[in-house]
Amino acid sequence: MTNIPVARIPLNTFAIPLGLTGLAEAWSDAGATLHLPFAVSEPLWGIAAVASIWMIVAHVVRGARSDASFVSQLRHPAQGPVAAMMPIAGMLMGINLHGFWPVAGASLILVSMVAALLFAGWLVSFWLRGELSLESVHGGYFLPTVAASFVAGGAASVIGAHTLATGAFAVGAFFWIVMFALVAGRLAFRPSLPAPLVPTMAVLMAPPAVAGLSWFAFNHGAIDAVEEALLGLALFSLLVQLFLLPRYVRLAFSLGFWSFAFPSAFVGAFLIECIGKSPFIGWQVLAYAILALVSALVLAIAVFSIRSVVRDRAVARGAE
Repeated sequence: MTNIPVARIPLNTFAIPLGLTGLAEAWSDAGATLHLPFAVSEPLWGIAAVASIWMIVAHVVRGARSDASFVSQLRHPAQGPVAAMMPIAGMLMGINLHGFWPVAGASLILVSMVAALLFAGWLVSFWLRGELSLESVHGGYFLPTVAASFVAGGAASVIGAHTLATGAFAVGAFFWIVMFALVAGRLAFRPSLPAPLVPTMAVLMAPPAVAGLSWFAFNHGAIDAVEEALLGLALFSLLVQLFLLPRYVRLAFSLGFWSFAFPSAFVGAFLIECIGKSPFIGWQVLAYAILALVSALVLAIAVFSIRSVVRDRAVARGAE
């Protein structure tokens, strides 16, 4: 019997392992700040690792049965940039792994960092060919150059590569300005994003939080003027997202909602770490509340995702 070609799995599904990795990072940072047992966050890292492997295998298996190539997905104006989610997740898991297996952690960090660097360089060169329309730009464009660079800066600091960390942070800061101008211009002056891409607007709140956590790693956890500036930007970015909530709640649920998980988790982690370094009366209550909100959001997205997949499979079986 002849195999019937199937469509490739959309690259935005990589937001699932990245979102779970972000949640694990939030619990790890909160655990260090609130002195929670080490065992509390580690199961989440295990879940994130399993989800990453499962998603990569699923893409490879489905891709082998598809007529479309992986490169065609990377060149797609909407899908391409979000492929950076996997090396970002890899660097974050490498940071965690480095804490109890330094050689393996450093190896995973370096491999993921090289993958992120090569992909970002190739993607920017592809964009500069002049084949990109402004309407195709969305919040996910922050991932390859901004988020990946800031995470690389923090990861490089963890393994003691401080020159590399400085360079990565500089690249992230530069492209944060460039990409914010590009994405904000597209959102403000062009037609609204299609509904499936609207959740990517949440990525706009990620850069200051990711940069803040990276700077903590670079600056040995000290609160300085740079950290205070990033905290102000993070709070303002969060405020903008709160005003966007009415638009988000009108959306029909899709797997694209995983775009909310990674930014929310990193903003939560950054706020908790800042609160812990500048304690005040009742700061623990606020930290636990932030962690609970982030966890509830990711859990809700996971539950709705499972329900959506089960429903779609039931419909497909009924059609057959």
